[in-house]
Amino acid sequence: MLVNKKSKIFVAGHRGMVGSAILRYLKKKKYKNIITIDKKKLDLLNQSQTRKFINKAKPDCVLIAAARVGGILANNKFKANFIYENLMIQTNLIHSSYLAGVKKLIFLGSSCIYPKFAKQPINENQLLNGKLEETNDAYAIAKIAGVKMCEAYNNQYKLNYLCLMPTNLFGPNDNYNLITSHFFPALIKKIHEAKKKKEKHLSIWGNGNSKRELMNVDDLASACEFFLRKKTKHSLINIGSGMEKSIEQYAKFIMRKLNINLKINNDLSKPNGTPRKILDTKLAQKYGWESKVSLEDGFNLTYKDFLNNNL
Repeated sequence: MLVNKKSKIFVAGHRGMVGSAILRYLKKKKYKNIITIDKKKLDLLNQSQTRKFINKAKPDCVLIAAARVGGILANNKFKANFIYENLMIQTNLIHSSYLAGVKKLIFLGSSCIYPKFAKQPINENQLLNGKLEETNDAYAIAKIAGVKMCEAYNNQYKLNYLCLMPTNLFGPNDNYNLITSHFFPALIKKIHEAKKKKEKHLSIWGNGNSKRELMNVDDLASACEFFLRKKTKHSLINIGSGMEKSIEQYAKFIMRKLNINLKINNDLSKPNGTPRKILDTKLAQKYGWESKVSLEDGFNLTYKDFLNNNL
C-alpha cells in the first residue's frame, strides 16, 4: 500500500532524537492519524505486549525509530545490552506488524552495519562483505538481523518492508551524555563547557583523522516520509548527506561556530573506530530523495536546542 495523509502511522520511539524528528515532520506535512505510546505503557522488549498493541491499534504503517543507541564507548562497554535490546525491539515490531496485516514498515538502521574497511563510498551491496568494526559489532549484528528479517518477510509474505540506513546523525533532542553519546554531540558539549570554563585544551579520542559523514536528523525524517509514499523494489536503501569531515575538522568547525580556539590533545589510548565511513546514496537519489539540510543550518538549530534543554 501507499501511505496518504489519513493513513494510521505508528511511530515507535517517538521521544528519541530520530523519532521526535519524524513526528515533527509528519505533523508539519499534515498527517492526521499518527500513533505514539510512551515506553512506560508499552515495553517493546515484551513480545506479548507489543503484539497486543499492534493488533489493537491496527496501523497502516509502522516506523521503527525505537532502539538502544550510543557512541563508541557505550557500544563497546554494553555489548550485551545493545544486541539483546535491539534484537528484541525490532523482532517484536516486525513480526507483530506482519501478524496484524501491516503492509508498509520502515526499519531504521545505521551505517555501522557495513564492513570496517568497506570500499568508499559504501553502497548497499557491501553488506556482509567483510569484518565489522569491533567496538560496535554487537549493535551492527542486531541491525543486520533486522535488515535480513525485513528482506525475508518481503520475499516470503509479499510485503513492502523497507530498511533505511542513515549515516551519522545529529540534531535537536540529541543525547549529550559523554558516556553514551555519539561523537558530534560529545564535541558540542565538550567545546561548550571549555568555553564556559575558559579552558585552553580539548581532548578528543584517537588521532582525530577518522572521517565521518554527518547528516541532520530532519533529513532522515524527510526520507522516512518520502519513502512511506513509495513502493520500492529494494529492501535496503542508504540515506546520507555526502558531507564528510575528519573528527578533528568537526571539532574545529564547532570551535569556529562558538568563537573559541582550543588546542586539541589526542587521547591515543582511546580507539579511532572505523577509519572512514561515507555512504553511496545513488539508490535513494534514483528514487527521487536527496539531503537538503546544510551542516551550518543544522548546527544552528541543534545548538539552539542544546542551549534550551541541556544547561
